[in-house]
Amino acid sequence: MINDKPKFEPLPGSENVTSLNKKSIRRVLGIDPGLANTGFGLVDYIDGRYRMVAYGCITTKAEQPHGERLLTIYNRLIAIIQEFKPDEAGMETLYFARNVTSAMGVAEARGVVTLCLAQNNIPLGEYQPNQIKQAVTGTAAADKKLVERYVKILLGLKTEPRPDHAADALAGAITHLHYSRKFSFIL
Repeated sequence: MINDKPKFEPLPGSENVTSLNKKSIRRVLGIDPGLANTGFGLVDYIDGRYRMVAYGCITTKAEQPHGERLLTIYNRLIAIIQEFKPDEAGMETLYFARNVTSAMGVAEARGVVTLCLAQNNIPLGEYQPNQIKQAVTGTAAADKKLVERYVKILLGLKTEPRPDHAADALAGAITHLHYSRKFSFIL
């Protein structure tokens, strides 16, 4: 999904502001890596406000050759980077659960994502799952549904972003903005 609003809406009382300096807007690409589904979400940040730019999911099929699946993720992510030109990126660190096989696919997808970002000189912030929950909801014990609800609220969306991989990617972008803003300077 792409946000059709080209600019931030002015806050009440600030209608006299003529235009926004492009350099003062931070655009962050959030990524939720996976071999079958790699979620992505782009969020702009200016003057303490978030705005969803676009989100979606790069999907590969299990019957595709393994290398072809990774190449699909790479090519589509490069296209997203070229279209939306993010300044920074945020991604969840790899969490090993019970299924080692799926963790390997996630690790490989993370490698492809990291390569794409490095090739395009996009700094990457990596965050633990609890950091993302804390940054988005205020509690590290939040479940997926609560994270999705808060992503909707923070970005002013009418519904929770779908699929959940895209919502997780938007949460990653918000988290990056939350944790990195104290270290960043407006250009």
